[in-house]
Amino acid sequence: MGLIFVFASLASLASACGGALFKVKPVVELPPLTGAVKSASAGGVLIKVAPLLTDEDSQELFEANLPLAGVLPLRVEVDHESGVPVELKRARFRLRDGEGKEWKLLSPNQAISRILSANGVYVYNPNSRKQFEQEFAAYALDLKTPVSSTDRQRRGFLFFQTPEKEPVSSPRGLTLLGERLPHPVEILLN
Repeated sequence: MGLIFVFASLASLASACGGALFKVKPVVELPPLTGAVKSASAGGVLIKVAPLLTDEDSQELFEANLPLAGVLPLRVEVDHESGVPVELKRARFRLRDGEGKEWKLLSPNQAISRILSANGVYVYNPNSRKQFEQEFAAYALDLKTPVSSTDRQRRGFLFFQTPEKEPVSSPRGLTLLGERLPHPVEILLN
């Protein structure tokens, strides 16, 4: 009788640990880039940046409070403007605030680690984490594939960490710097 209870408890515990850690909205539902879009031409490509996401937008999209984890998701579009393909693989993006502090660009996996740590998630099903990583990474801006006249646009997020790893709270004077593009760009975000 006691052995059956132990097995039943383990089975229910294992099934409770299934599924994704956070329910990330499917990428096909990503809303179009609208509003006060900032942009700059980088010689062959146009870089567009959406207004900053609110905590609620971040929560709705990723079902995780990225700003609380010290992660700022920045929605970016790269549009092809010239006749020749533009390699994005070497492009580097930096974010600087009004005080001159640099925000660290995070890979999707680094952003996930910050989110899990900030939410106190240390024990989880490895398959759940893998699913969350795949769903989250699908939102990242693809810089590996060149833009060209046949493949004209890249859309996605760049994830930045606050300078002191503290929660994001009303950053002022943010400037996105794009380097190693045909021409460097600076886009004042707010």
